[in-house]
Amino acid sequence: MSVSFKQKLIAPCGMDCRICIGYFGYMMSDKKRKNCCIGCRPRNNQCAFLKEDCKKLTNEEIKYCFECEDFPCENLKKLDKRYTTKYEMSMIENLKYIEKNGISKFIENEMERWKCPKCGGVICVHNRKCYNCGI
Repeated sequence: MSVSFKQKLIAPCGMDCRICIGYFGYMMSDKKRKNCCIGCRPRNNQCAFLKEDCKKLTNEEIKYCFECEDFPCENLKKLDKRYTTKYEMSMIENLKYIEKNGISKFIENEMERWKCPKCGGVICVHNRKCYNCGI
């Protein structure tokens, strides 16, 4: 299976929407959603979690949170703490990596990190399940 990781699926907060359960179209209970998320940028929302609290994202003054002089802001720190604790993935570390190494290198690493060893599909960050083969 060919999996497509794309720049447009990297949210301003550092979340890779491609590995999100909402993007897969499932809820944490593994029930299908009526509507799946197509990612923060493609649905024309700068960030599902931070946009309503951040004027710079709302006004499209910044593309990624690391471009802000307040990086990391309190809202991002709270979100990052939840993801670091529950899912072993840091959005702040993702953003620091993108800032230092560029988006292309980040996407390469994401493809390797979240690739299903059985089928080559994508592993979900929220439950570590591949929705292509079920592993």
